[in-house]
Amino acid sequence: MNNHSRRQFLKQTIPPVAGFAMGGWSVASLACDRDEPAVATIIDCHTHFYDPTRPEGVPWPTKDDKLLYRRVLPAEYKAIAKPLGVTGTVVVEASPWVEDNQWVLDLAAKDTFIVGLVGHLAPGGDDFEKRLKRFAKNPLFRGIRIVSAKLAAGLDQDQFLRDLKLLAEHDLELDANGGPGMLADVARLAKRVPELRVVVNHLANVRVDGKAPPADWVQGMRAAAEQPSVFCKVSALVEGATVRDGKAPTELGFYVPVLDMAWNAFGEDRLIYGSNWPVSERFASYATVQRIVREYFQGKGRGVAEKFFARNALAAYKYMQR
Repeated sequence: MNNHSRRQFLKQTIPPVAGFAMGGWSVASLACDRDEPAVATIIDCHTHFYDPTRPEGVPWPTKDDKLLYRRVLPAEYKAIAKPLGVTGTVVVEASPWVEDNQWVLDLAAKDTFIVGLVGHLAPGGDDFEKRLKRFAKNPLFRGIRIVSAKLAAGLDQDQFLRDLKLLAEHDLELDANGGPGMLADVARLAKRVPELRVVVNHLANVRVDGKAPPADWVQGMRAAAEQPSVFCKVSALVEGATVRDGKAPTELGFYVPVLDMAWNAFGEDRLIYGSNWPVSERFASYATVQRIVREYFQGKGRGVAEKFFARNALAAYKYMQR
């Protein structure tokens, strides 16, 4: 009996009780579906922590965001993620305030579940080198994130490029967040600073509608993937999906056209798992977000799943194994 037939047999004959948890399949049930043990290490490479109750507040989210404007700290995340096999997280900046880099690093000092921080510093700015040297002393500081507009503007600025070369000299990476149009700039950057590891965030925020993905996104993904120093984070799938009654579709098939394109472009060694929690909760539970990608990548074999959930992240971020 092949894997597909076996799955259909199990669905038809076994009540989904023991293997169902928190709105999605548990680690154990998905492993059993392929006669394989669950992957031992899962690093979620895209979470945000913040606290609006601090005296200084937060620059994001805004007070009118009823879902996100609350204290979001590691304890809440771990209660959701650990039962699903997650063993650590790389936190991504949610604030342009320089001292918020330190705020997250202070959280990490108290909680070994945090294995790295992608912080916020401004390459091309007068104080970049000084600030980078300060934070790079902490082995949990693994890189910085930049938005597409800043990347596009900086590519023609000598100081910007020098600062990104300095980032690479510290063996740190650059997260890039933007839409499909950003991908051409990512490819340009990788050619100019090939020693810098670059991680495309959120599949370049492609719109997901269950059909063949947009041609401009496909072209951009291929161009970025041609550069060996570029990785892609498989995150924000549900955020980019066509919403049904306020929630994103939960079936894997809806996302397969986009996932197949990412797989064909970047292969098994440069795709990385990220949830974008807590933002993802606006459209789906954490369990659903993880299940979608787990079904897809575990369907390609245990070795591929191990790379997607941890080993590729180690290559890109060189996160701290605690």
